Amino acid sequence: MDANHSTCGFLLFFFIGLYASFQCCATEIDANQTTWLFANASQISATKIPQTMFGISFEEINHSGAGGLWAELVNNRGFEAGGQNTPSNIDPWSIIGDESLLIVSTERASCFDRNEVALRMEVLCDKDGDNICPAGGVGVYNPGFWGMNIEQGNKYKVIFYVRSLNTLDISVSFIGSNGLQTLATANIIEADVSNWTKVEVVLEAKGTDHNSRLQLTTIKKGVIWLDQVSAMPLDTHKGHGFRNDLFNMIADLKPGFIRFPGGSFVEGEWLMNAFRWKETVGPWEERPGHFGDVWKYWTDDGLGYFEYLQLAEDLGSLPVWVFNNGISLNDQVDTSIILPFVQNILDAIEFARGDAASTWGSVRATMGHPETFDLRYVAVGNQDCGKKNYRGNYLKFYTAIKTVYPDIKVISNCDGSSKQLDQPADLYDFHVYTDAKSMFSMAHNFDHTSRSGPKAFVSEYAVTGQDAGKGSLLKALAEAGFLIGLERNSDAVEMASNAPLFVNTNDRRFNADAIVFNSSQRYGTPSYWMQHFFRESNGAILLNSTLQANPSNSLISSAISWQNAKDKKDYLRIKVVNFGSNRVTLKISIDGLEGNIIQETGSAKTILTSSNVKDENSFNQPTKVRSVYKLGNNQ
Repeated sequence: MDANHSTCGFLLFFFIGLYASFQCCATEIDANQTTWLFANASQISATKIPQTMFGISFEEINHSGAGGLWAELVNNRGFEAGGQNTPSNIDPWSIIGDESLLIVSTERASCFDRNEVALRMEVLCDKDGDNICPAGGVGVYNPGFWGMNIEQGNKYKVIFYVRSLNTLDISVSFIGSNGLQTLATANIIEADVSNWTKVEVVLEAKGTDHNSRLQLTTIKKGVIWLDQVSAMPLDTHKGHGFRNDLFNMIADLKPGFIRFPGGSFVEGEWLMNAFRWKETVGPWEERPGHFGDVWKYWTDDGLGYFEYLQLAEDLGSLPVWVFNNGISLNDQVDTSIILPFVQNILDAIEFARGDAASTWGSVRATMGHPETFDLRYVAVGNQDCGKKNYRGNYLKFYTAIKTVYPDIKVISNCDGSSKQLDQPADLYDFHVYTDAKSMFSMAHNFDHTSRSGPKAFVSEYAVTGQDAGKGSLLKALAEAGFLIGLERNSDAVEMASNAPLFVNTNDRRFNADAIVFNSSQRYGTPSYWMQHFFRESNGAILLNSTLQANPSNSLISSAISWQNAKDKKDYLRIKVVNFGSNRVTLKISIDGLEGNIIQETGSAKTILTSSNVKDENSFNQPTKVRSVYKLGNNQ
């Protein structure tokens, strides 16, 4: 699509409630061409779209989880990010006071076996004497993930573990970005902390600063050891730890599924840094965390396997777990020794689906969820097809999973859209990252795919490069055309999700993304708003529809009928994308209404467009490009 044709691209859908005598409606968009769309509302030759058709793909990339959806405010809360060799780097922690006042280092002195590093703070100054501490004390502070969002009236739970041979006298505070304003503070005095002691305090903010920090300070001489310092807002979604505003944005998409936790994050550059689910369950303070070497940042794994399953449940979406199959980007386990990895995955499925008396189901139960999670889909690896050991490893996993859990759908990394797979599978994974024109043309990619084999899971699709920018309308239009093509081929495609989902604007590892955020703000890119057009497609009825006089094949459309969950009425929805450079008059003819349960309620039109296809949203203009809803009239 030529970006200079700045006013012509649009995505349009109609809600239409009709009665039997209704025959036609039309919309004119200052057009010089006329195209007819013929739709048949009869369900005799219609097909049902899978309930899982459109969902979301979550990867720990761009600080999507750590510093994003997961509401933990402290970055490197366990001081483990610098590695197990001590002394180590404590970044992004910083020291308050100079070396004449205190000495800060790390030691392998923690009370937690799986994360042994703790902070040692030797305070040289005192309340009185020759070396008096500054009035504000000395200590350490943590800026979080590019600033902590502390808001007046909100409450935050701070937890830390501490040990000292002396009486503890320490202040816990949220301080503004200028280092001067105290937003909330509490003084902790404990007579005996000679053994590691857990301290909890709730701070209520008396002011607002979106870039504040947490600090722990003292004016008492002595040695203090600190570990596992956490600060969480009390108002996370259902108390489950998810940042409310970001959770609500993905919930608004009504995703049929959520794929997690990646992506290349699952693989790792090297297996030693791959996502290991057993290291991410149990009490948060006992989790060792790990360095995600693909996207180059540390995660404390507070957002772990359990939390992902909880997230799916909270969204009302089916979880799709992508697990490592013994293959990373640079090394891989030979099939002859893969069985321990296989057992590890069987343990993970038991964690999700086993009863509370089972070995791993009991671990889930102790975490507060005795009921099982509804895990029905697992993907064996990510983009690993063609690697030396993939087929052999895959078959070991497939056979073991099907033997114990025959109902679970197993997803292969190998593309089955153009040729038959040489391995058993319930679904096959399909990824596409390309320019806008190619993406739009791929709407027909599955037109001739066999309907007799495994169905496609299009788990990652996105327009990238110059066409995408940081989230352009052009990107959204091309992806909308692609999704309409998937919807029309929903007998061959079972699931689809855009990727990446989130980006923290301070760590753009991948452009462009659906939702952009920082510590206090967020907005949806045009691709995010485009996905709203498909929210009602899951489980809907795909109706027969055709376009005639389609100029240069620049239009694509689909028609569905669906039931509104609120009023229990049935509606007809038509979606159309104009990816061409000309304006079009679209006329719609609908047959098959006789005896149809769709009732007369009028019509409505929603349009996603802007003055230029390269337009993007931003923190300053978060809705520059978004869908516009307009009521229509009966024709």
